Amino acid sequence: MARKKTAPPEYWTLKRRYPGYLDAVEALGVAVRHAGPLDEKTTQLVQLGAAAAIRSEGAVHSHVRRALAAGAAAEEIRHAVISITSTIGFPNVRAALSWADDLLGKMPAKGKSAGT
Repeated sequence: MARKKTAPPEYWTLKRRYPGYLDAVEALGVAVRHAGPLDEKTTQLVQLGAAAAIRSEGAVHSHVRRALAAGAAAEEIRHAVISITSTIGFPNVRAALSWADDLLGKMPAKGKSAGT
């Protein structure tokens, strides 16, 4: 799967340095996505949870972008992250929400006003 030019600069540095490696990583991602019944949005939300669990800011950003592109709403993305609180703990969830909001903006959560 070819990356769009919106990928971070680090991706393009790796792609120039190790093109075969990145091609293999991307091919693995395609194979995994086609290996089962999950749709793209669900797959990206699952991967977002994993990114949060390993505290990878870059991976959280990537999977938020991909989940949005697959049709996820901001509230679905936030819910996916808070759903793993009992597994990864509140501090990790709070960090992941902060990283997700880098892309989602500071939109108020459902049912809340901007001042609350």
